[in-house]
Formats: sequence, C-alpha cells, structure tokens
Amino acid sequence: MDKKPSPKKAPGFCSLRYGLALIMHFSNFTMITQRVSLSIAIIAMVNSSQPHGLSNASAEGPLADTLSNPSTSIKEFNTGASVYEWSPETQGIIFSSISYGIVVTLIPSGYLAGIFGAKQMLGAGLLISSLLTLFTPLAADFGVILVIVIRMIQGMAQGMAWTGQFTIWAKWAPPLERSKLTSIAGSGAAFGSFIILCVGGLISQALGWPFIFYVFGSIGCVCCLLWFTVIYDDPTHHPCISAREKEHIVASLAHQSSSPRRSIPIKAMARCLPLWAIFTGFFSHFWLCTIIITYLPTYISSVLHVNIRDSGVLSSLPFIAASSCTILGGQLADFLLSRNLLRLITVRKLFSSLGLLLPSLCAVALPFVASSYVTTIILLILIPGTSNLCDSGFIINTLDVAPRYASFLMGISRGFGLIAGIISSTATGFLISQDSVSGWRNVFFLSAAVNMFGMFFYITFGQAEIQDWAKEKTITRL
Repeated sequence: MDKKPSPKKAPGFCSLRYGLALIMHFSNFTMITQRVSLSIAIIAMVNSSQPHGLSNASAEGPLADTLSNPSTSIKEFNTGASVYEWSPETQGIIFSSISYGIVVTLIPSGYLAGIFGAKQMLGAGLLISSLLTLFTPLAADFGVILVIVIRMIQGMAQGMAWTGQFTIWAKWAPPLERSKLTSIAGSGAAFGSFIILCVGGLISQALGWPFIFYVFGSIGCVCCLLWFTVIYDDPTHHPCISAREKEHIVASLAHQSSSPRRSIPIKAMARCLPLWAIFTGFFSHFWLCTIIITYLPTYISSVLHVNIRDSGVLSSLPFIAASSCTILGGQLADFLLSRNLLRLITVRKLFSSLGLLLPSLCAVALPFVASSYVTTIILLILIPGTSNLCDSGFIINTLDVAPRYASFLMGISRGFGLIAGIISSTATGFLISQDSVSGWRNVFFLSAAVNMFGMFFYITFGQAEIQDWAKEKTITRL
C-alpha cells in the first residue's frame, strides 16, 4: 500500500529540495556537454582533407543557405588550431573510450556513494571531468593515446557522478515528489545535448575548436563551486533548510531505513524479478537512445541530404523535446499519485510502457516516410521526447523497491544500459555499412523489437513495493 504524504505540506518550487534539483539539472547539463564536446570539435580537429568532413556537405535542405560554401566553412573551423591525422577507426576508439570508463565505475561508485556520501562522490566526479575537459586540447597535441586515456578517466569520473545522484534523492525526495524532482534533474542531460549541438559549431567557428572544451570545462568548475557550497547529503544537516520543509521530508521518508549498511544482499538481488524488470527496461531504453544520440546527425545527413551545420541544428531539436517531456512527464506522474488517481505501480508501468512503445512506433514508421522531410523530422523529434517518459517509470523504480541500495542498483542499471548502447552502436554501424536503405530499416525494426521485449518484461514483473531484502532488520532484545 502506498504511503500517504505528511499532512503538513512544505512549500513546492520555492523550497530547498527543488533548488537541489536545479543544481543537479545544471550538473547533468555540464556532464553531457563535456561528453559530447569532442563529437562536435573532432570535425575541426581531424584533417580537413579526409572525406568524412565533406561527404555530409550538401546544398540541399531548408537551412542550406547557411553553408553554401563548404570549403570556406571547413577552413574557418580549422583556423588557428591544430589538425590531426586520426582515421575513422581511431575516432571510433576515442568516442567509445568514455563509455568504457563509465562502465568501470558505475557499480563501485554507487556502493561507495552510499557509504561515504554522495556529495563528495558526485562533486569529485564532476570536478575531475571538468578539469580533464579543460586539458583535452593540450592532450591532443601529445598524441591520441593520451586523449583516449583522458576520455576513459573522464568516463570513470562521470560514472561516479551519475550514480551518486540517487543516494541523494533517497534522502531528499518525498515519495510523492520523486518523479517530479528526478525529472527536473535528469532533464539537464537532454537540455545539455541540445545546447552543445546548437552552439558547439558556432564556438568552434568563432573562437577555434579548443574553446569548446574551455567553455564547457569552465562551466563545470562553476557548477562544482555551487555543488560543494549548497548541497548536503541529508536534509537534517543542511544549515539553510526551513523547519517546515525538514519536517515534511523526514515525515514522508519515516518508513524508509536510514541506517548505514555493512553488506549488500547480492544473492537476494540476483533472484529478484522486479530488479531484473528494471535492468531489462534500462537495456531496452538505452538501446534506441544510444542510436539516436550517436547516429542522428549521420541519419539526417545521409537520408535528408542536409549539410554539416544544418545537420547539427536539426540534430539538437529532439533533445529540447526530450528535456520538455522529461519535466512534463514527472509533473504528470506526481499529479496522478498525489490525487490518488492511480497506484504507484500503475504509474510506473504506464510511463514505462509509453516510453518504450511510442518511440518504437515512430522508429518503425521512419523508413516508410523517408521521402517526406517534415514527417521525418517530426518523428525524429518524437523518438527521444516520448522515450524520456521512462524517467517517471523504471528509471526511478529503484527508489521504490530498494531505497537503501538505490545508488548501487542505479549503477548496475546504467551498466546494463551502457552495454546495450555499445552493442546497438556496433550493430548499427555493421547494418548500415551493408546497405544504407535496408540497413536503416533493420536498425529501427531491431530497436523496436528490443523495446517491446523490455516493455512486456517490465509490465509482467515490475513492482513498486520495498522488497523484503531491502528492509531494515529490527532486532528485539529481551
């Protein structure tokens, strides 16, 4: 049975917990821009004589007037900056290295965040990532090996930061506000993707590609200053929180265990089908999302024949839709819960189903509307937008089933997602290399099949009650 909110309700948006959500939104914004910066800068970093830089250039498309002379644009991009002889294979290794770094630290950082405090883990991860971003242009001059090493360490740092967030929400987010708060924080990643794709090329052209790293690395350092100053692991120890808000949070979380844990019930977790439902949901969700993030500019360029700069602008549009849908989905989910219109498990399964089904339908439809420019763009915008409805579903479900281990389980969940991303990226590259038309069709059909499997598995086995192994064991002494 779902717990009812405390009778004395604390202020909403003008409260410290919503301020925390905004700072975490800024943190996620910073990390995704630092991660994607290289994808934008590498166009100017590599030798401009390589075919990949010009093969996407075209005078077709509604925005093509902005790049009527591709050779001039490339020259401007490379003005005053070094050019590196990195093959497409080398670039692929560089891009993937950050994902391997994230995978390495997701599980241990989630566990350590629950013991030593998420504030230090997340703040340290963000600071390391920001400093390495600032150092990337210099590292490129020393050689590709150093760039790969830096990207891997940066991935490890970001893995620390991603998983530490759920340890904080386990202590700060009242049950009826979890969807709302986590969606505000999580939407920073989608908004960051939108901004970096929009302005990255402009920064490179105006100031030179190194300034992409300098700008977003510096923003990360500012965010770290905010983080270490304002954020506390526990609302009971925050010096600026009002008594009313503290009472509201503590009362709403009174049924959850707050005692430190010495061990993790691995065997019980491995036998828990609701957890496997969450893991399967993450795997399915990240499969299609990774394809969209990685290959969207390529798809727009090859199918719609749009030039380089316009491809970046169009590629950014889906992510502003994703950011908006994340926030609106969280608001709607908590509205349904606060008004007792739906049970918690019903809300989780509803948003999970919508977040997996709707993008699958859009993906399946894409090959059949390739001749229509407007329809294709609309579907590409809807895929990440509707997919982010999962943020109010299985994405935060670990806070429901095992709040004591939420950060550790989030690390495992994201690990499943990253594995899916690695597999889907490799499979997509193989399929489209065989034949572009049939390859893209197979990519989208396979993605829809993976999403449907994840949806049905979660609907069948997903739960929202705290599992027995996740409850605090009380010992009665005689």
